[in-house]
Amino acid sequence: MKFLYWRFAPLALISLIAAPALATVVLSTTPVAKEAPASAAPAKQQSAETPWLYLNSDVPQQKEWLFGTLPNGVRYAIRKNGVPPGQVSVRVRIDAGSLMEDDGEQGFAHFLEHLSFRGSKEVPEGESKRAWQRLGVTFGSDSNASTTATETVYKLDLPNAKEAGLDESLNILASMMESPNIIDSTVSAERAVVMAEQREAFGAAVKIGDASRETFFSGQKLAKRSTIGTVETLTGATAAGLQAFHDRWYRPERAVVVISGDMDPALMEGMVKKHFASWKGTGPNPADPDFGQPDPNAPVSAAIVEPSFPGIVQIGILRPWAPVADTIVYNEGLMIEAIALRIINRRLETRARVGGSYLQAAVEQEDSSRSADTTTVSIFPIGDDWQAAVRDVRAVIDDATTNAPAQADIDREVNEFDLALLNTLENEAAEPGSKQADDLVRAVDICETVTTSQGALDIFRGAKRLFTPEQMLTATKRLMQGSVPPRILLTTPKPVENAAALAATALTENVSSLAANTKARDVTFADLPRLGTPAKVVKRSMLDSIAIETVELSNGVKLILFPNAGEPGKIYVSARFGNGYQALPRDKPSLAWTGGMAMVPSGIGKLGIEELDALSNGRKINLGFDITEDAFVLGGETRAVDLADQLKLMAAKLKKPGWDPAPVIRARAQMLAGYEIMNGAPGSVLQRDLDALVRGGDPRWATPSRDEIAALTPKAFRKFWKPILKTGPIEVQIFGDFKAEDAIEAARQSFGALRLRKPAKIIGENALTGIPVHNDAPVMRTHKGPPDQAAAVLAWPTGGGVENIAEARRLEVLAAIFNDRLFDKLRSEAGASYSPSVSSQWPTGMANGGYLMVLGQLKPGGTDQFFKLSREIAADLATTLVEPDELARALGPIKQYYMRASTGNQFWLRETAGSTRNPQKIDAMESLASDLLRITPQDVQAMAQRYLGADKSWSMVVLPETKAADVGAVLTPAR
Repeated sequence: MKFLYWRFAPLALISLIAAPALATVVLSTTPVAKEAPASAAPAKQQSAETPWLYLNSDVPQQKEWLFGTLPNGVRYAIRKNGVPPGQVSVRVRIDAGSLMEDDGEQGFAHFLEHLSFRGSKEVPEGESKRAWQRLGVTFGSDSNASTTATETVYKLDLPNAKEAGLDESLNILASMMESPNIIDSTVSAERAVVMAEQREAFGAAVKIGDASRETFFSGQKLAKRSTIGTVETLTGATAAGLQAFHDRWYRPERAVVVISGDMDPALMEGMVKKHFASWKGTGPNPADPDFGQPDPNAPVSAAIVEPSFPGIVQIGILRPWAPVADTIVYNEGLMIEAIALRIINRRLETRARVGGSYLQAAVEQEDSSRSADTTTVSIFPIGDDWQAAVRDVRAVIDDATTNAPAQADIDREVNEFDLALLNTLENEAAEPGSKQADDLVRAVDICETVTTSQGALDIFRGAKRLFTPEQMLTATKRLMQGSVPPRILLTTPKPVENAAALAATALTENVSSLAANTKARDVTFADLPRLGTPAKVVKRSMLDSIAIETVELSNGVKLILFPNAGEPGKIYVSARFGNGYQALPRDKPSLAWTGGMAMVPSGIGKLGIEELDALSNGRKINLGFDITEDAFVLGGETRAVDLADQLKLMAAKLKKPGWDPAPVIRARAQMLAGYEIMNGAPGSVLQRDLDALVRGGDPRWATPSRDEIAALTPKAFRKFWKPILKTGPIEVQIFGDFKAEDAIEAARQSFGALRLRKPAKIIGENALTGIPVHNDAPVMRTHKGPPDQAAAVLAWPTGGGVENIAEARRLEVLAAIFNDRLFDKLRSEAGASYSPSVSSQWPTGMANGGYLMVLGQLKPGGTDQFFKLSREIAADLATTLVEPDELARALGPIKQYYMRASTGNQFWLRETAGSTRNPQKIDAMESLASDLLRITPQDVQAMAQRYLGADKSWSMVVLPETKAADVGAVLTPAR
């Protein structure tokens, strides 16, 4: 039963930069034996009826699951779940991943995953995708698969599932497992797709991930095992070799079928028996390979140069891996470690916030692919002085392993952990079947169990006797000590002389004199700026179609309330004000990009982010900031008992924002540190430049240049945002599990106590976006990543606004059909791109700015083929009516998506946003179902004729610098 190490704050750089690299270091895991806490009770004895998942475990069982084992060894777990209504989620896990591969088979587990989806002896090639589309399944989200070091998992979420559809789906999946169509022609075709996936991976992240594995797990199999494989092994893969891998590892004894959905469990169990019972393995069931143990003689340091990355230091502390019994005692040990890690990470974040040598740092523990129990320290230095950053981070860790934390520090983390578990319990009835299926598969992979939300909370609260300073110190020491010398990997954007030796030295420097006091002062909500006199309710009205109420207060604030228990214990709050992108200048750059990074951390009144963190300790109160086309948005997620204070916090942010300079300086440093990443691959160049280019160069969507980032000052930040935070009108949406009268009273006391705000002005042209001009030759950009990566974009301007929202829905269907055809042509047939996509964007907050976009990542020489195929598809859609089956296969997943989304509050929050200013949004929301039901082949053709003209398209390519120079291209310089 794995407990998540909830963090108190997101770590943007670590999640956006380090995660792709570290994901290949810390793969699917199984736990290592840990010391039992003092006074722990022994595990209880079990009967012969104990479900297979709970053998050797005494944690509270989830009795809703129906467990069983077929005579051939296939294990299954099945339960009824009606969230969302009508959906059935199926997972088939095979106990085989990249660590089961021989040296010459690297990448075979993943290759076989791809082949299984192509077809089997019972299912013609490509038919599984079409069959599932007819059942409303979206390929890539509802049907997918993943391969890790220790498993391969096939995933299917059937919306609106009926008995016949589930029966057909399980037949397809069983056939995929038992007899995929592994022949020379399918291997050859899918090889191009797999190699395209390998080629399109972010090269810098792959390089760092490979180096991390090789450094941390040197001497073990994991060190040389990338899930994707190597060019040599993929090129040399044959049907015979892949069939041999399949026969060895795809066996009923190594398979688990998990189903959670809105259907009778006995019926689902019968289908599992019907389709999986006849599966027989070939030859004996092989033992798992020896993955090895941490090598005490391995080198302790390594260094690589990656120009497209900022500096990053990764430290690995390794201990031997061994399986454990998933008992209450074991989980109490995990909980102590979780609290200890939270204390360290909070101290690291506090030190970074006040200014120092590093932008971000984090400590995590993972059980790494049955290879090691690993503690990983990730550090992002400021500038080139990585040694100072290592010293400062090690000083925090050294203090944590030398001095026991104060009980108050422990209690703070315990309160937040307890709240997270309580929130899970409160929302247990709304837990989707897909999550339940994923959680159980995860438990199987790490050889642990799943428990009830009440059971998890009870274990945690029962362990509070162990959350003492002495236990925390012991746990921290264990986490930071290894059985072998710690390893360190230094990544720098430019060469450092003697880098590996310097990194090794940085691990052993004495840092005991550098520890800093990171304690925040105690605060209460009484320390927030005082608001004003509460407003009065002047008008209330209810929608006819759904129980959504609009309330107008005497100070002009309008509320949209949707009280419902669809997600028990959860409330979404959104406060929209001003005019968003419409309020920003269209003729010059602005500081809009700083809002998401520094608006909330800059504080409220005299309270900084540290005090705000302390203020919300043990309570579900948080704050985020966003910009939409027609509003600036403060958002949060809370619960009924905390709703009043959540609203006070948001209103106080508008009443008297804080202007702490430290978050602005940190945001500037983060942007500069990560700037080269935007040149590191075609995808990152598109992420940097495309939003502005596809809007005719509109600077409101442009990424700031390096000079613009460097020029940012706290004074400029305040000058830009201060007047915006005073703009109106204010619309507050409150959706979730609350009572309407309580919410109205809380809003009166908070937002209702603000002064009347006049509507912000929209300056003429700012209400519109630019339109990209048709070009015969594509706009060109370059990247500094691998020379075999390129990208191409083809886009057509469409429209915007809610007045003709039916047009947007017809375009959504057109894009889905276009996407399916491009997928078949560019990926399945040509293998030219792993992830081609077609999407339609139709902004409802502006009268224009929409577009239909075709995007593909390719080889540099493949852009002409991409444009040719895309234009041929566009032309055919304009001249030839689509077949009814093709339209139905496109419409089905779209309708099912909206049906499932509409069971959650965030859907209604999004659909009604801004409706107090523009009532047409309500009409648009209510017409959704009828608009989709009315779409015909003629409508699709009319959309293609209206928008996809060859003389209206705009195009772009991103090429590697070397290839662009070779062809003598006239390039638009990258910013």
